[in-house]
Amino acid sequence: MKKHFKYLVTAALPYANSFIHIGHISGAYLPPDIFVRYKRLNDEDVIFISGSDEHGTAIEMASISEKVTPQEIIDRYHFANKKAFEDLGINFDIYSRTSNKIHHDTAQEFFLNIYNKNILVQKTEKQLFSEKENRFLADRFVTGTCPVCGYEEARGDECSNCGSNLSPLELINPRSKITGDIPVIKESTHYYFPLGDYQEKLEKWLDGKRGWKQNVMNYCKGWLKAGLRDRAISRDLDWGVKIPVEGNDGKVIYVWFEAPIGYISATKELFTERNEPDKWKDYWMNEDTKLIHFIGKDNIVFHSIIFPAMLMAHGDYILPDNVPANEFMNFEGEKQSKSKGTGVLVKDITAKFEPDVIRYTLASNMPENKDSEFVWKDLQVKNNSELAGILGNFINRTVVFTKNKFDNRVPEIISIPETEDGILAFLIRSLRN
Repeated sequence: MKKHFKYLVTAALPYANSFIHIGHISGAYLPPDIFVRYKRLNDEDVIFISGSDEHGTAIEMASISEKVTPQEIIDRYHFANKKAFEDLGINFDIYSRTSNKIHHDTAQEFFLNIYNKNILVQKTEKQLFSEKENRFLADRFVTGTCPVCGYEEARGDECSNCGSNLSPLELINPRSKITGDIPVIKESTHYYFPLGDYQEKLEKWLDGKRGWKQNVMNYCKGWLKAGLRDRAISRDLDWGVKIPVEGNDGKVIYVWFEAPIGYISATKELFTERNEPDKWKDYWMNEDTKLIHFIGKDNIVFHSIIFPAMLMAHGDYILPDNVPANEFMNFEGEKQSKSKGTGVLVKDITAKFEPDVIRYTLASNMPENKDSEFVWKDLQVKNNSELAGILGNFINRTVVFTKNKFDNRVPEIISIPETEDGILAFLIRSLRN
């Protein structure tokens, strides 16, 4: 007898610091929407979760730059991106946000769970500190000369010129991006998650997975081969989920740790709105649930290694059943980038074209196994030749034939030839399976 599963489907939480583009849609949002529609056609139990990721340095930097509050930044992009999804016909059961109280409470409860088990490690480290601003400078608050290529406007976490991953202390002649002053070095104590302690469990768990995409497995194997190391889960910032332990004023939970907990808090919020406040447990704490994370390839490590390790440490939650990550969709030879303002924004393309035309064009060129390319000419061909010319002509001929031969009514099935009966039976079996 076939076992019936619940499906908990998540789409990556987009960062609420800019407008989403079609590369995001083809990578992490259209695939799960198609999957969820298919499951619902089969009357399967499925919920579809997403929402805005609203903490971190990029949002605080944007608020400082624009001289507005972080809340104004996240409100602007949360509601704009929520509308963009709706305009494309992507229908989440809930599109939540990590600034909500229910998320802060859930993230703090999760933190305390592993803190009280003495899993976390405290380390004192050197960091850049602005005496002028009286604050520690997180990576994106610092700019300086790249030690690898000499580029003079490298960020504290990455050089946009050569792509090197950096730390603020590695920069030559570092300075504050906020005021331009020269920081000093001070010590700060932070909490670390001992990711390496879960390497063996993660390897065994991943070895048991079948049907995962090769790009995801290769990425995981690369991380595991290099060896997993402790990762900081706290930061010296004003904006974010506060560390729920006394003596940690001015510290928040690092966004990489806190954001995926948003899938849990959004599910809680959904069932609270449905007046079933405990039903979220039927999905997150039920071995008969398949948890599936749809993401882009830049989020593989968080959903395939780090979040599963966090869930293992907590102990009460199911682990992902699959993490189907897509590659990137480029735009006419150039990478689509929110930070650089390149690509096609969803709010712009939906203002000019019908959602089904956009969805069809993106779905037919989805970057499932390698990077794909979007060009305007392709959208024109898909619309005119395939949707209007082929599909539209087929529908028109069928309607005209029905009108002329059957008095404009779909006839009843009286008998089906054996060959056609086999085809029909095969289609029904395929849908049910």
